[in-house]
Amino acid sequence: MALYTETVMDHFMNPRNVGSIENADGIGEVGNAKCGDIMKIYLKIEDNIIKDIKFETFGCGSAIASSSMATEMIKGKTIEEALKVTNQQVVEALGGLPVHKLHCSVLAEEAVKSAIKDYYDKNNIPYDKSILPDNIGCEGCHMV
Repeated sequence: MALYTETVMDHFMNPRNVGSIENADGIGEVGNAKCGDIMKIYLKIEDNIIKDIKFETFGCGSAIASSSMATEMIKGKTIEEALKVTNQQVVEALGGLPVHKLHCSVLAEEAVKSAIKDYYDKNNIPYDKSILPDNIGCEGCHMV
């Protein structure tokens, strides 16, 4: 069996939504100190809908593919729908990731949550702190 699925390779070689958004409504940045992957997500939100999303990722192919897939999964969704997207769903959409690369999907989920939290904070919108805690990050990850 190949280490990476065709979908992972496609999103790595042809990532969707790469770049930044000037005057983004929400920006989230997370990193993993252990492996060096850093993800930054930019959101443009209108009427509670994610109208545009971009990412900049410094990291391995799995990190880039996870960022690309996560942005595709939440573009056009409401904020509430985007918050329900899990790292497991990103992995499933990619057709799987090697066990030692699953942290990349966690980073993608956390970067999205961090960007949404930034949007809420900038606009003084109350939110459930159990869904968006102050210390968003996975084990071994930290806010950059």
